[in-house]
Amino acid sequence: MMPADNHTVFDPVSYILIGIPGTEESHFWLAIPFCLIYVASLFGNSLLLFIILTERSLHEPMYLLVSMLAIADLLLSTTTVPKMLAVFWFRAGQISFAACLTQMFFIHVSFIAESAILLAMAFDRYVAICDPLRYTAVLTKSVIVKMGLAVVTRSFCIIFPLIFLVKQLKFCRTNLLPHAYCEHMILARLACNDITVHVWYGVAVAILVICLDIVLIAVSYGFILRAVFLLPSKEARLKALRTCGSHVCVILMFYVPSVFSSLSHQFGHIIPGYIFNLLANLYVLIPPMLNPIVYGVTTKEILKRVINVFYRCCSRSSLLS
Repeated sequence: MMPADNHTVFDPVSYILIGIPGTEESHFWLAIPFCLIYVASLFGNSLLLFIILTERSLHEPMYLLVSMLAIADLLLSTTTVPKMLAVFWFRAGQISFAACLTQMFFIHVSFIAESAILLAMAFDRYVAICDPLRYTAVLTKSVIVKMGLAVVTRSFCIIFPLIFLVKQLKFCRTNLLPHAYCEHMILARLACNDITVHVWYGVAVAILVICLDIVLIAVSYGFILRAVFLLPSKEARLKALRTCGSHVCVILMFYVPSVFSSLSHQFGHIIPGYIFNLLANLYVLIPPMLNPIVYGVTTKEILKRVINVFYRCCSRSSLLS
């Protein structure tokens, strides 16, 4: 459905997601790895949550923050990937305006939440390495709960105005969205209003929230590295660096794709559309899949519990057979 006149204002009842423009013939095959990644994300994050919640010995600040990250990953991937697969496999791209706004809200909320959780995890590592004697006194369970509430509140307060701004737009172009999911600027560009406020709000969020989080994480790791290299023995230094290794990997996996996605927004006239769309899709697919793998492999306590879970499952299946 497309209005005959590009300047005729219409009330958008629904939109049509068209996936990745320019790769329509490959949609079926692209959906296969996307589906496998999504299944791996669901399994990995659910297993991580199960292990942390059921093992009392893992009810520590670091692991509780990891469980928050797993919840954010599940929210991000589950909000986007099922509809993406429906578009690719069944060409079921129609989505109501309300559903589009809801999807947009949860995508951006989960992104802002993950950034805040990574900052909290950097603070956790800073206290654990730079002030270990006060670790249990500073990062109590009540403090972690307050951190979780602050993460949710901050994310909601930052993204809710975007929903309000989008609802004020008058649409007069098309209801075809050249994307696999609803995203703020993709939707705003279909409006006949001046979207300068939307652009500057996005820039403000990127600078005041994401860049601030990155700077604070970098400062935390600056203090951590200084403390590590002041440790007397090489073994102690290596142990301290290993405890931070998984967190640094997760930080890079989260921020690098999001930075490329943001840059592709700014240089969309240079970068082919299908590359921009692929980057945007990878940004919601890859971190949720890799985060549980990184923590499962590099954290001995979690890896030990994972092996125990699989051992018990194999034992039960052998007894049943």
